[in-house]
Amino acid sequence: MSICKAYLSTDEAILSHSPTWGEGGSTAVTAILINNQKLWVANVGDSRAVLSRKGVAAQMTTDHEPNTERGGIENKGGFVSNMPGDVARVNGRLAVSRAFGDKNLKTHLRSDPDIQYADIDSDVELLIIASDGLWKVMANQEAVDIAKKVKDPQKAAKQLLAEALKRDSKDDISCIVVRFK
Repeated sequence: MSICKAYLSTDEAILSHSPTWGEGGSTAVTAILINNQKLWVANVGDSRAVLSRKGVAAQMTTDHEPNTERGGIENKGGFVSNMPGDVARVNGRLAVSRAFGDKNLKTHLRSDPDIQYADIDSDVELLIIASDGLWKVMANQEAVDIAKKVKDPQKAAKQLLAEALKRDSKDDISCIVVRFK
């Protein structure tokens, strides 16, 4: 599928530039709307997309956590650490099991996305795409409830960011809100 190829190409491009850009990596979430009727969502890592249908939140992505994909990590020679007071980490370092880049851990990580599909009809109100800094401090339904109250999608995204900061999010926070009506 084209989405899978795009994700793998992106990972290869990032890895090829690692001497210049450094050894880090990134998570990603992508939403593709076709003819205002078909929505395809793909992701690697813990960035997330949440759809609101009649006010009910529906998670469109899979959070790629090391414990969930432990078998694949261990089969590739890696390990998952579970230190008290911390999240599970690949080789004691990375808190996701799929990511772009991260050259030093690449032999244990995947960069192929999970892909979901949804029909867009009159019941679908909005889509929230955000990094884990939002989702670590806010449930999917809470985010939908906040975003629904604000007509302008840019202002809705800013409201979600402000709420995440108010809740003392310690991680990166990026957010996009897409309105369908």
